[in-house]
Amino acid sequence: MAESIDLIVTDLDGTLWNAEERIHQRTLEAVMGLESRGLPLLAATGRRLRSAATILARSDLFPPTVALDGAMGRELATGRSFHECTFELEAGTQVLKAFRRRGVEPCVYVDLPQVEVFVGECPSTSSRHLANIGSWLGRGDLDRVVAEERVFAFGVAAGDPVTLTAVIGDLGGWASGTVTRDLYYGGATLMVRPRATSKWEGVLAWCADQGLDPGRVLAVGDGENDIELLSAAAVSCVVSDGCEAALALADHVIEPATQGGWSAIIDLLG
Repeated sequence: MAESIDLIVTDLDGTLWNAEERIHQRTLEAVMGLESRGLPLLAATGRRLRSAATILARSDLFPPTVALDGAMGRELATGRSFHECTFELEAGTQVLKAFRRRGVEPCVYVDLPQVEVFVGECPSTSSRHLANIGSWLGRGDLDRVVAEERVFAFGVAAGDPVTLTAVIGDLGGWASGTVTRDLYYGGATLMVRPRATSKWEGVLAWCADQGLDPGRVLAVGDGENDIELLSAAAVSCVVSDGCEAALALADHVIEPATQGGWSAIIDLLG
């Protein structure tokens, strides 16, 4: 299969690493083995960029990364941006209204020198989520943030899935949203990004940047936010404990991250 693949794209949470953010040794060895085969790796995640980069760096991994479910793409090794998609003012305003209509105060994701996420006085996201953002968290008037800053995404972690799904129903075509199971904080996570934005759009941007054929992509994922990616890839590999919608798209099913299932990619490549 290796001769028909130009790029490996992998989700992170529940795919490359487990719920404790640990990469199995077999998985790590397999990722390292891609270089000797001349196959590049692209990470694609719903996480904010710095969060993903911090965990990857623990294993000396610095792949180019599509973050925030496709709203942002950066080379971790250099900091160079290869993809950005932000909300226009009216769209951002309408998204904020959709959250508030359901009594939810979201996180607003930006890209400032000292702030990656803004929240208001009473954020609906998990307190543990806020603690993990740490010093990159800013507090302020979200209406001002939407009006004055470049907004990449809105989100809530550890929310009620019914309420978060209702928010998506209220978006009215102004944006794209996905509710996923939350492996870390419990409940569900909602990420809302600019309309028609997905991980696959970030993959297309990287392929265009690098002169790679997007028709020769092998994708690995497990969640609802991987659906566009898995649907568009030439070969789709899905973790066995992934969501039903992802498993329905699988060309190959691999073992869970806890068992180093990602290492099967090397075997598939032959």
